[in-house]
Amino acid sequence: MRNVLGEAASPYLRQHEHNPVHWQVWGPVALEAAQRLNRPILLSIGYAACHWCHVMAHESFENPEIAALMNAHFVNIKVDREERPDLDQLYMGALHAMGEQGGWPLTMVLTPKGEPFWGGTYFPPAPRFGRPGFAQVLQALATAWEQDQTRIGEVVQGLGQALATQAAPQPGDTPGPDLLDSARAAFLRAMDWAQGGLSGAPKFPNIPVFGFLWQEYFRTGDARAAEALHLLLERMSMGGIYDHLGGGYARYATDDVWLVPHFEKMLYDNALILEMLACAHAHRPNPLYAARARETVGWLTRDMAADGAFAAAEDADSEGEEGKFYVWTRDEAAAVLGAEADFFASHYPLPEGGNWEGHIILERSAPFADEARLAPLRVRLFAHRAGRIRPARDDKVLADWNALTIAALVRAGLVFGEPGWVELAGRVFDSVLAAMGQTDGRIAHASRAGVVFAHGLLEDQAAMIRAALRLYQARGDTARLDTALRILAATERYFGDEQGAFFMAASDARDTPPVRVRAAQDGPAYSGISLMAENYAMLFHLTGEASYRAKADALLAAYGGRRDRLMGAPGLLVAADLLENTACVVVTDGAEALAAVALASPDPAMVLVRAGEGLSPGHPAYGKTVSGPAAFICRGGVCAMPVTTPDEVRALLRREEKPGAG
Repeated sequence: MRNVLGEAASPYLRQHEHNPVHWQVWGPVALEAAQRLNRPILLSIGYAACHWCHVMAHESFENPEIAALMNAHFVNIKVDREERPDLDQLYMGALHAMGEQGGWPLTMVLTPKGEPFWGGTYFPPAPRFGRPGFAQVLQALATAWEQDQTRIGEVVQGLGQALATQAAPQPGDTPGPDLLDSARAAFLRAMDWAQGGLSGAPKFPNIPVFGFLWQEYFRTGDARAAEALHLLLERMSMGGIYDHLGGGYARYATDDVWLVPHFEKMLYDNALILEMLACAHAHRPNPLYAARARETVGWLTRDMAADGAFAAAEDADSEGEEGKFYVWTRDEAAAVLGAEADFFASHYPLPEGGNWEGHIILERSAPFADEARLAPLRVRLFAHRAGRIRPARDDKVLADWNALTIAALVRAGLVFGEPGWVELAGRVFDSVLAAMGQTDGRIAHASRAGVVFAHGLLEDQAAMIRAALRLYQARGDTARLDTALRILAATERYFGDEQGAFFMAASDARDTPPVRVRAAQDGPAYSGISLMAENYAMLFHLTGEASYRAKADALLAAYGGRRDRLMGAPGLLVAADLLENTACVVVTDGAEALAAVALASPDPAMVLVRAGEGLSPGHPAYGKTVSGPAAFICRGGVCAMPVTTPDEVRALLRREEKPGAG
């Protein structure tokens, strides 16, 4: 065997093409080799922007002695988790079932058939940090495979049962108000009301959780639920997790005050945060939100453009050091800023000894003001930073992450008065569809330089449907709705499980893992299951077709048997509320001013329909007519009297706030 990663398309896999490890790619060839040789599989899962993946690669996978152990006793498979999130979810679930904490790099050992029996994350080459050395681990595993296959078989059987249970839906009642109330209360108890986000460190944006809280504000009027999102966005947007010079948010902060980021920037994080900035600004206009939205879109268009869409991520490391591209010393910053250094430091502290490992991570300490004077100073620092060696960029295009970005650009463009962002969203959608759309309605998952190299997953289908529905509402282009319905038909055909839910991989995929994944839990982004439930709810309100309501109910009920698990699927709770409480705004011809007000509403439980766009007889606005521009606002199957002014639309969409409710 030899290292074949030089033939891979994934930038992450190509990073390992010169390792002395005989890396294989996941697929029938590698699995058949493992079975032929009767060797266990050493599976290493990571991604291009992962700092500790780089550390383990340098310490162990570039080490000839460790590589020799790996090559002698294992079939070694390297996986890009962004290319194969289905594999990552399955084997991360296996690690959790072993009682271990997850993370990347994910290091799993499998039988030749791909069944997990041991796992961990990062291992140093020799014992340290209280962890065994990787060489020791490899030797012990090789010995166990040779001498204790009975015990390994017992572990495989137990983990297999646990994974099958994880993958199976658990039918029950659809989530109701009592469950939404208890979930909101639990998340609010977990809030850090001083620094924003959930309590403790590290701190992640956790947008599915805060998106649920935001929607709960509009369902219940609980002012704390809205304040939770505002506090999160304000603290993150002032902290070191935000790139104050180039725009964009890092993946998470390693501390509990948002100062020290894990410097990688991911497309999906920034898409979801951009959408929340728009919602929060629509509710409570804030120049901080507007600035961060425009700067983040600037980062997307300047640094992340790839093949007519957006690249997946930017690395945390440059020149072998995490964060080196982004940090400063006081002397370096002062040399660039000159006489304005002290003024700048009164807004962005420049302590002599640094605020992180002897360096300075820029954070905003003063209120958001003095922008006319500060902006040119940031431009100077940005220009100086541009002369440094940049972190690597993972330039593959992922359909699902781009679809999240499309939806965010639409909402943000409508709220911030940037029609160009909506047009950009449409162009990116068309580009992704042209590059990765298939004739049967399926969407491939990944492409690079115009070459598709990963089959489509449920997340790609669901996120593209959602993006198409967002574009349809923004411009009233019925071709977008037709596209959404064509993708939906393929999703139901190839991904449906005949129990109301969906598998993550298609029914005809050849290189799936031994357990077919059905994942309802949300991670840093929404699961495909959550997005499909949202899509069905939206389609029901957009069209009035009872079949969409029935499908939404069935999908929600498929996971209703475990209330505790639904806490990990806030996207499903969001969909349950959308199904029951969405406001449908139906505008007549010539009422684009009224449509604009509705589309810029802060309430996420709102859909917009233009009269005459094929409402079914089951829609509450079916057959309603009025002379002149007007809007009907329908809730719970009942439409209010038509209104004709933007202020009337705003008033009908406004919800009463209840401080301390719940």
